[in-house]
Amino acid sequence: MLKSTIAPMLSTLHPQKLFPIKLASFSTALPRARSPPTVRQNASTNTPILETPSYKLPPASAYVHLPFCRKRCHYCDFPILALGLSSTETADDDPRISNYIHLLIREIEATETKFTQHPPLETVFFGGGTPSLVPPRLVAKVLDTLRSKFGLCLDAEISMEMDPGTFDAKKLTELMELGVNRVSLGVQAFQEELLKACGRAHGIDEVHEAIDIIGSCGVRNWSMDLISSLPHQTQEMWEQSLNLTIKANPNHVSIYDLQVEKDTKFGSLYIPGEFPLPNDTQSAKFYRMASKKLSEANYEHYEVSSYSKNGYECKHNYTYWINKPFYAFGLGSASYINGTRYSRPKKLKDYTNYVQNLESGLVDLSQEVDVDVDVDECEMAMDIVMLSLRTSKGLNLRRFGDDFGSEVVVELCKVYEPYMKSGHVVFLDDERREIKEDEFSDLVLDDEKLESRVGFMRLSDPDGFLLSNELISLAFGVIDP
Repeated sequence: MLKSTIAPMLSTLHPQKLFPIKLASFSTALPRARSPPTVRQNASTNTPILETPSYKLPPASAYVHLPFCRKRCHYCDFPILALGLSSTETADDDPRISNYIHLLIREIEATETKFTQHPPLETVFFGGGTPSLVPPRLVAKVLDTLRSKFGLCLDAEISMEMDPGTFDAKKLTELMELGVNRVSLGVQAFQEELLKACGRAHGIDEVHEAIDIIGSCGVRNWSMDLISSLPHQTQEMWEQSLNLTIKANPNHVSIYDLQVEKDTKFGSLYIPGEFPLPNDTQSAKFYRMASKKLSEANYEHYEVSSYSKNGYECKHNYTYWINKPFYAFGLGSASYINGTRYSRPKKLKDYTNYVQNLESGLVDLSQEVDVDVDVDECEMAMDIVMLSLRTSKGLNLRRFGDDFGSEVVVELCKVYEPYMKSGHVVFLDDERREIKEDEFSDLVLDDEKLESRVGFMRLSDPDGFLLSNELISLAFGVIDP
């Protein structure tokens, strides 16, 4: 049964939430075994061309953590700083915000890399927390620092998470003038009782007001976040939330199945699968209903928790799904550079000390960008499988075989044969045409034919996605038996 992180992220908010690997700290990170560059054949000269693996390239995306919230929601275990319910869309002089932004800028400025070329940033994602609590003038300072340090594409996707009740038309207009061109609205539910039960700082009136503000300001690209499997949530409630979401007509919808974390209020009150939380069967019904209704409303289910209208997939999130590197800045954030993931401290005092050590040269970032750093092949392969199978495009078996060996591809196909027959896994040829069961049964009897014929593997929607954790774990058994 699918259990996705509550925060968009990655996942968008916290990319590290998406990976079941222990993140290394800067002080303890060790070199890992290197995966060789990918070899491609030049069609005209038949000369092998070495392509730099994507994880070796300099990042073109940046995640920025703005941890401020009016209060902590009952399901949240992210690093945040609660400002109090008196903080509103008009708050502009809170020293806690300005001091943190100054510290964040110091981190960005002190970050040194050894890449010979730095592509300008193509995506920037302000996550949190509730980034819309930060005054536009301070957001401008962060963007100016990123632009000065790394460059920023003129058409860069600049996303910001925003909660109802934390912005008005004036603030949103100012943010748009700064370059923010994608809004992720954290609605979570359309029922007052569920919002209160979750400890959300906003009510249903603020939800409708926020939707109206986004429309009046002419935001062309916006997403709405919902949470399923909440305490006391019924199928009727969920259907109403989906219907109202479709009526609001966002370009993108992110839906997350509640994950009860132990160090949260929900963790102390509830046991997963026990009333008033839904059991797995009920949660599966929520997921299937979302997939059906949103698909009928012309949203593509392009990732386990993500739906979008044509052309409105989140570009920043795709950085994660296709295992490309990215910078990350701020409290508790995690970067992925040169095949290694690094996390920043989650407590403000520790993060402050980290920035001071970074400025003093006591933090060695060279491992992030040293082209000679080795990356463990098994770990890299597992990351690629896990991320790829979260998407509707699935795993490119041809490329995967080039990087990690055709034998692994053959074994993966054989392991998933029963799930292909049960309808949970779909195999495609190089033209992305589905390979039917009878043909596939013949292919698994001949390794050479299997390797030459099968080009992609993906999970079915919704049944395969519902079993994504279990299905992905099967691949781990093949890669690292």
